[in-house]
Amino acid sequence: MHEELASIGKSIVINGELSGSEDLTIEGRVDGKIELRDHVLTVGSNGKIKAQVSAKAIVVLGQVTGNLNATEKVDIKESGSVEGDIVAPRVAIADGSHFKGSIDMQKKDHPEKAVGAFPKPEKTPKPETKPEPSPVNGEFIRV
Repeated sequence: MHEELASIGKSIVINGELSGSEDLTIEGRVDGKIELRDHVLTVGSNGKIKAQVSAKAIVVLGQVTGNLNATEKVDIKESGSVEGDIVAPRVAIADGSHFKGSIDMQKKDHPEKAVGAFPKPEKTPKPETKPEPSPVNGEFIRV
């Protein structure tokens, strides 16, 4: 079954909140908030976004001003520009693209062990022992 993709053309301008339950390509202008929780947002090469964006994956070929939050990946292509903070477990920034902001790549749902990390040895309590008497001038003294 072929799934049709939704798109916003070059001449379309949206002010406000944009949400949906399908993949979306934006070639026009969107100001406000974009929410596509379980889907992919593609900002086309003509797209200009000034919004807080939440999606499963975000691909940027145009311009985005605002914070990006993705549950899977943010991909800034060579022609893409992002000014804002990114929160996603995977981030790709192509050579030649523009990015200004911070990146948080921590996995919040499934903390994984670092590759090559050794498990921390468990400390076993040592049994309490009394010190053995030691010789002083050839004689044992108890203290």
